Amino acid sequence: MLANIRKLGRKTADRGATAVEYGLMVAAIAAIIVGLVFGIGTLIQGAFQDTCSRLETGQSANNGTGGGTTCATP
Repeated sequence: MLANIRKLGRKTADRGATAVEYGLMVAAIAAIIVGLVFGIGTLIQGAFQDTCSRLETGQSANNGTGGGTTCATP
């Protein structure tokens, strides 16, 4: 009888440990996603700034001339 009670206690402790492990995995995945979003956001911001500066100077992708427009900065 005592052995059965001990087995029940172990199953409950294992469930708690499993929940903690899943929580840690979710936190790690969330941290990776946040890092990727900030990294990709920086790259995209650089591409937009390059495009904006080319528009302001009148350059185009094929080194032609263009109009002198102004770009809004955030």
